[in-house]
This record gives sequence, structure tokens and C-alpha cells, in this order.
Amino acid sequence: MPAPPDDARSQRCELIAVERCGADGVRIVVRPEERLPRLRGARFFMLRREDDLSPRIPRPFSLYRQEGDTLEFLVKVMGRGTRALAASRPGDALRLVGPLGNGWPDFEPDRAIVMLAGGIGSAPFFVGVKDALVAGVLAADVTLIYGAASAGYLYDFERFEELGVRVLAATDDGSRGFHGNVLQCLAAEQEAGRIPDDARLYACGPGPMLRAVERHARAAHVEAWVSLEELMGCGVGICNGCPVPTRPDGPLGSWGNAKCCVEGPVFSVDAVTLV
Repeated sequence: MPAPPDDARSQRCELIAVERCGADGVRIVVRPEERLPRLRGARFFMLRREDDLSPRIPRPFSLYRQEGDTLEFLVKVMGRGTRALAASRPGDALRLVGPLGNGWPDFEPDRAIVMLAGGIGSAPFFVGVKDALVAGVLAADVTLIYGAASAGYLYDFERFEELGVRVLAATDDGSRGFHGNVLQCLAAEQEAGRIPDDARLYACGPGPMLRAVERHARAAHVEAWVSLEELMGCGVGICNGCPVPTRPDGPLGSWGNAKCCVEGPVFSVDAVTLV
């Protein structure tokens, strides 16, 4: 039975800052009571306020940035839980459970990589880019294609550009960068010879985008990993609220579903299927 990671814990944290970001997002900076070691990109935390403004069930958020003794999260303000977090003030106490899940696999410097982000799905890529560079992947071999409906939903785009890798915008309405979605932008870049056809793919974003990435990876016979944004009740594998269908011929195929919170949220497309 899959279990939560050994380094997961529940602790209070102090809210340091809440800053508006994009059309409907905020950046939340917290300082946990216990300082955490450097964490892998795409791991996540369950987060809620300690008062009655938050629902009792916390909400999962990918780690966005880690600086010194602080953690930062990108939050799309959508419902009661995220509205409560966005309304918090510096000094407020929050409940933090984590780090949870498995992050991006080890990056290998033998091949170019492409990170495909959709909207708030950009969150796990800031640390992911740093992980790739630390692993020896050349900055010239890392491309982040950041897609959204329009420019206002490219959260913190300029901060990603500061990482020193190639960052491309793709918007459905053409308000910034490439006019189209991330896979269309990828195809255009590959046709122009700027991205090799065998580049490894890493994706996080809304369900339709990830299903399209899975179909593309299978058709193109390329390695691909997806970080899923499933609804979670506990984050530690108890509630069984985040099942993901496995592929019968894949490494997790002995059981019909995998738990996104403990066996994910990052999966190889060889292990699970979304389509």
C-alpha cells in the first residue's frame, strides 16, 4: 500500500506575504516553524488557514519557489478555500502539511527537455528548471512553453524568464507570444529546427491539455511526464479521492488505479492514462 513520504509533516506556518499575480492569482509566501531542506520540483503541500474562514479540508498546492526558510505558492483564486488564503494577512497562522507526493524524475543532461505549462500549471516548473540546470542540463537545451487563454493568465511570466532558459509564451487569443496552444507552439518550434523531435516532455496544466500531451507523446514516441492537478481530500492516500487510471502494460498496471497524492502527482505517460 503506497504511503506518504517519510519527510511529510503537519506544522503551523506564518504568512509572510500575499501578492496579486496575474488576472486572478496571488503569490503566497509562508515561513514554516521547521525549516525544510531543498525540495524537488512538483512536490506539493496541503494548505489552509487555522480559523473558520477556510474549509476544514485543506487545498493542495505545488511548491512554486523555495528561498531560505520560506516557501512560495502560486494560487488561482477560485473558491472558498483559495479566497480565504488570498484574504490572509502577514502574520496570520496557516496549517501546512507536506512535503507530499513525488516530484519530477531526475533530469538527465543527454537530451533536450521541453516543459509545457498551462496557466497555474506553471507552478512546479520554477523549481523544475533549477533542478534541470543543477543536474547538468544546458540552459540552451531547456525550453519552457507557457500557455494560457490570454496574457493575464501567464502568472509571473517575467520571473520565469529570469531563470536563463528559453521561455516562450503561447496564448489562445494571441495577446502574447505564439497565437495558439502549447502543443501547436511546440510543433512550430520543432518544424523550425529550434527544438529536436526527441526532446523529453514535462507537462502540467488543465486536463484537456494533459490529455493532448499524452496523445502527442504516444504518437511521436517520445518520453513524457505529467504532473496532475487532481482534487484531493487528504493528500496522504487515505481518502482515495484522487484515483488515476493506470495502463495495464505499464509499471503500475498491477492495480487499476494509482493514487495521485502518494504515487504522483508526477506520472510517466507509460504508467497512467488520461484519455
